Amino acid sequence: MSIRNGRFGVMLAALLAISLGSATSYAASGLTPGPVELQSLGPMTFATSGVLIIGDPKAAAVYAIATEDKQVDGDLQNSLPKDLRGQLAAAIGAEADALEIGDMAVNPETGNVTFSVKANNRCGLVRMNRDGQFQKINLDKIDHGRKQLPNPPADKISGEGRRKRNLRDQSITDVAYFDGKVIVSGLSAGDSPSAVVEFPFPFADNTIVSNVEIFHAAHGRVEDAAIQTFVPLNIDGEPSLLAGFTCTPLVNFPIGKLDGGEKVRGKTVAELGNRNRPIDMIVYEKEGVTHLLLSNTARGVMKVSTEKIDDGPGLTKPVRGGGTAGQPFEKIESLVDVTQMDKLSETQGIALIGKPGDAPQLKIFDLP
Repeated sequence: MSIRNGRFGVMLAALLAISLGSATSYAASGLTPGPVELQSLGPMTFATSGVLIIGDPKAAAVYAIATEDKQVDGDLQNSLPKDLRGQLAAAIGAEADALEIGDMAVNPETGNVTFSVKANNRCGLVRMNRDGQFQKINLDKIDHGRKQLPNPPADKISGEGRRKRNLRDQSITDVAYFDGKVIVSGLSAGDSPSAVVEFPFPFADNTIVSNVEIFHAAHGRVEDAAIQTFVPLNIDGEPSLLAGFTCTPLVNFPIGKLDGGEKVRGKTVAELGNRNRPIDMIVYEKEGVTHLLLSNTARGVMKVSTEKIDDGPGLTKPVRGGGTAGQPFEKIESLVDVTQMDKLSETQGIALIGKPGDAPQLKIFDLP
């Protein structure tokens, strides 16, 4: 993948330093030893060389954490835990009943899986190696960097009745690492709250904040709702951001237009049905075609091809009655109650499965 423009040139040297894996190289690239105190469970993804990018919505901050993840021999398919919650709780010394699981991220360089967890009002990270062993990641002193997001919503309850909520909880809704930069979606303060934030990795001061809006076909109007989940990818050679919104439009934003200037209206390429919230999204290649896999709260897991996804003007007219329109999709009947998922390899994914109140389970599946 190519760097979009020259402002990331300085960062490339730091990336080469990170690949050396030494304490000196981490320091040279902006990662320094010290404690990390996560205030909330947010989205996670891996960058490079075992560096985990994790969002902390409560703090409106993004961390880069050098997990020092190493290759371990083992067959994860035959090592999946029977009691995931119990083993995660045991790794951090907590009771299983008190444990909340946040996000899940696979390190593509090792195949090990990292979970964010919370128990007794403390957040932490636990790694599950390919041999099925669980290991707490010690955040008391670890090489890391921290990026404070500009202009987050105030940390307070606003609204009334069913609309009462703390907008700070949506200051970070998803994160991704792409072309040497970190991309963050979420809400900001102000009259145009839906935002995409971009900054170089390792973290630097040059931050680009772009406000975005969409035509929501199910509602028949233009809105500035928060992106719930997204994936960056190349569409016809152009770096793009495909984003899922509540109720459930799928929208394409050319990354080149997210330059911090005027508000950007994305192209609504699909309406996937109302009364639903997208949870997680992965992108993969199969038989020469790029596909999305999208998990939802009420409409299962959908497979969406990106073939011809950018053709035409997109959806510009209402889609009523809970109908669907635009880019076609296929519901994957074998994946049910998926709350989190990630690519495990080029041919397989791993999913966290379970209804509220059920014991969570892991499932490895072939990418459809």
